[in-house]
Amino acid sequence: MSIALKMVKKNWQLYLIILPSLVYLIIFKYVPMVGVQIAFKNYMVTKGIWGSDWIGFKHFVDFFHLPIFWRVIKNTALLSLYSLLIGFPAPIILALALNELKNGIFKRTVQLVTFAPYFISTVIMVSIIMLFLSPQLGFVHLLADKFGFPAENIMSKPAYFKTVYVLSDVWQFTGYASVIYIAALAGVDPHMYEAAKVDGASRFQRMIHIDLPSLMPTAVILLILNAGQIMNVGFEKVYLMQNAINVGTSEVISTYVYKMGLVGANFSFSAAVGLFNSIVNLLLLIVVNYVARKNSETSLW
Repeated sequence: MSIALKMVKKNWQLYLIILPSLVYLIIFKYVPMVGVQIAFKNYMVTKGIWGSDWIGFKHFVDFFHLPIFWRVIKNTALLSLYSLLIGFPAPIILALALNELKNGIFKRTVQLVTFAPYFISTVIMVSIIMLFLSPQLGFVHLLADKFGFPAENIMSKPAYFKTVYVLSDVWQFTGYASVIYIAALAGVDPHMYEAAKVDGASRFQRMIHIDLPSLMPTAVILLILNAGQIMNVGFEKVYLMQNAINVGTSEVISTYVYKMGLVGANFSFSAAVGLFNSIVNLLLLIVVNYVARKNSETSLW
């Protein structure tokens, strides 16, 4: 204990810098965890958290027996896995492509164009998607009509919901996500490229044998973190893109919790569903981290 106090006194400026972040973490991340207990109670606003009756795992059991249970789990898992399958390699490919560009002006222009959509708000992004896919005046409709294809209202087709969601996410976030990979490539020793050139390696071979191995530690860490978020599909975008026709394929855990908890005022039940979702994410994070540690030298712990 005395050693710890000496370290704090010696480096008090550094601890002062992290103090605001630590306070934020405690107030907004740890203190609210006290409210998780309402998942095990029949919470009533008039009685409060501590005064409400304890009912154990009743809400969890009720959720597991709902007819919608497997549909919500399936939609959430499929949408997340689809996003991971398409969205995870996209920034890696973009970073590798940008790393091969020699024209500085063109390279910076591509980076700017791909990075800019990240700053578009979710509401504006969904509005753009709706306009693009409008069956009357949408860009996609006009393009299809020009090539002689029949016009379709894509947003009214449940089978297209996941594809529209994932591809628009790729457009919006690929440029931003590629920054960390570009930074990793910037740290590669130039002598490795020179040695590869002397050995007669082509640009593609240098990419495969130098660039990709350099990106693997970063990619593995990000993959582990993404795996821990598989059941956390973003609420705002899904909810805004959802309609009465595609709800069968677009209803995910986050939107279901919102409808049950805030709209339906069933706070205890929605808290139980949210807690179940968090536990599944934690288990997935542990499993993927274990697999990564066994098969590579990179892991979170």
